[in-house]
Amino acid sequence: MADKTSKAGNPLGPIGTKVLFENERVRVWSVELPGKGHQPLHEHEHPYVIVPLTEGTALMRWEDGREREIVDVIGNVVYRDAGGGPHELFNREDTKFHSILIELKDG
Repeated sequence: MADKTSKAGNPLGPIGTKVLFENERVRVWSVELPGKGHQPLHEHEHPYVIVPLTEGTALMRWEDGREREIVDVIGNVVYRDAGGGPHELFNREDTKFHSILIELKDG
C-alpha cells in the first residue's frame, strides 16, 4: 500500500494483517489482533464483507471521535459500504480477534 494519509493528515495503515488473495474483482484479507490488540487507522475504499472466525467484542473508533461497538459471532456475515471515514479497531477481549475481510473492488 502506498503511503496514504487521511484528510486530517494522519497516516493510514493497511485494511488488515495480510492479503490472502487478490484479483481484479476482490481482495481477501486476514484481520488478526492479539488480546487487547489494535488495528491502526485505516480507510475502506471499497465495500466489504466481514466473516468472523472468532467470537468477541471490538470497538471501531473513527478519526472524528465516533465509536461503534462490534460483536462478532462465528457464522454471522456482515456487509459494510465504503466511505465511513478513517477508523481504528480495538480488540476488547483478552483472546485473539480473527476475521476474514473481503473487499469488493467492483462494488
